[in-house]
Amino acid sequence: MSTRIPSLNWLRVFEAAARTESFARAAAQLNMSAAAVSQQVKALETRLGTPLFHRHAHAVTLTEAGRAYLPVVQQSLVMLESATTGLFGQTRDQRLYVQSVLLFAQGVLAAGLTQFQGSHPQINLSLTTGNRIADFANRFTDLQIVFGNPTLFGAEGDMLLTETLFPVAPPRIADQISTPLDLARFPLIEVSTHRASWPHVFEALRLPTGQAQYFFADNSVMAAELSAQGVGIALARAPASDRIMRMSGLVPCLPEVAVPGRDAYHLIYPSRATLRPPARAFREWLLDYSAAAQTR
Repeated sequence: MSTRIPSLNWLRVFEAAARTESFARAAAQLNMSAAAVSQQVKALETRLGTPLFHRHAHAVTLTEAGRAYLPVVQQSLVMLESATTGLFGQTRDQRLYVQSVLLFAQGVLAAGLTQFQGSHPQINLSLTTGNRIADFANRFTDLQIVFGNPTLFGAEGDMLLTETLFPVAPPRIADQISTPLDLARFPLIEVSTHRASWPHVFEALRLPTGQAQYFFADNSVMAAELSAQGVGIALARAPASDRIMRMSGLVPCLPEVAVPGRDAYHLIYPSRATLRPPARAFREWLLDYSAAAQTR
């Protein structure tokens, strides 16, 4: 009986190449040569009758067909791993897929991952980032770390971290601001994906908003870099933004100003009861780690 189901090894190679966006990095992870990875991907594309990657000089990116196929492949590999573990015991290596909003991944999660992996060396973690609701849709992951209304993303979850807002700028600009009214003298860098932003801060400080000039960015990491280059004043979102603000050389404009945000970071998953063992381990670690980060 003929079948179009591809070789399992082809699928493993495709998943690694898609996740790393590089045949060379996939080869290093799979202990293969880059040429062998390329050959197996080509064999899979020939079997399916369509290209899965756009080839570039030093990287690869998924085609439309590749993007549609990746979550199916990832979920199938995880289901096979789970079934094998259930029937025959724990496998030596366990794959875990986590997707996180960029600021949390960069400012909170990255610093703790060596601790997690030191405690769970058998878990092979794959971390991807996004910013908009659309970035978290139609993609297979075990766990998602999102910001805002958790019901937009998943069925169950845990609150991880809240935020505090305050204006920051390079010292040469911060030194020129002595009262909240002085903020309106400079462009204000607004992050368009956040519900609580400059208007929320102005409302808390009882300031008029009509004279403010805004410069829009799509994430807080970019906002910090723009502010560091003198474009204007950014909003820190402590504690998640602490690291990027330090790296960018930004300081508080008004040390006495601290405005509670409206939203929080949440860990989202379809069902706690059906979490795979590596996802359960990561959830337990992340709840403790986030609680400590909130109090630092």
